[in-house]
Amino acid sequence: MSAVPEPPLRITPDMLLSRRVDFERRMGRVPPVTLLILALLAAIFVAEVRMGALDSRASIVAIGALVRERVVAGEYWRLLTAPWLHGGTEHLVGNGIALYILGMVCEAAFGRAQFVVLYVLSGLAGSIVSMLVSAGPSVGASGAIFGLQGAAIVLLRRERDRLLVRDRRVGFVLLIWAVYSIAGGLMETFIDNGAHIGGALGGALVATRLHPVVLSPLPPERAAIVRRWLALVVALLAYAVVGWLRR
Repeated sequence: MSAVPEPPLRITPDMLLSRRVDFERRMGRVPPVTLLILALLAAIFVAEVRMGALDSRASIVAIGALVRERVVAGEYWRLLTAPWLHGGTEHLVGNGIALYILGMVCEAAFGRAQFVVLYVLSGLAGSIVSMLVSAGPSVGASGAIFGLQGAAIVLLRRERDRLLVRDRRVGFVLLIWAVYSIAGGLMETFIDNGAHIGGALGGALVATRLHPVVLSPLPPERAAIVRRWLALVVALLAYAVVGWLRR
């Protein structure tokens, strides 16, 4: 008498947890690049205060704020300097908290080099959209921070089967936070929604081309591409510094 074959075992998501990467454990509490950016933002703000950049519209424009007419006139470097400036202490602190949280996520997910590329290009995307929808002046790192937000949402959505996140609602919460922030900008004239939307879209787009090092190391061919993008970002920042010094 032949044995009755056992029915096939159905694989469930819970059975694959051991193959997932525990993303929360990989997140460093001291993300070095994020902390360096925070230190730079704080140092630049101190310089703003000492130079009287917050005293008037003309003074904040003189220090490097984003103004459409100035960019159209050839001062393209303002697209890159504005994300490093802030209009007040509360503005800086609010952005700093968001940057620290999202920086921990994205720096752990993409590594230091890709994080720099993501941050700078997101800020640039935010400035471009801001300039298109508002005459300015505009300052603040929120465009770059929304870029990190967009990248985090893309990562958690795209790699949801490979990343172990204890609370599966994290991606949804990030999305709701972004929508809430943009909705708030519709009611407050001093909030730059153009930078928020542009940064979020730019960060999401850049994230689709990034390799999540939290899952596997960068392959040599991808590492070479990242180095080229990093060189471009460094060149853009150098151009912004030279433009600012010659203003």
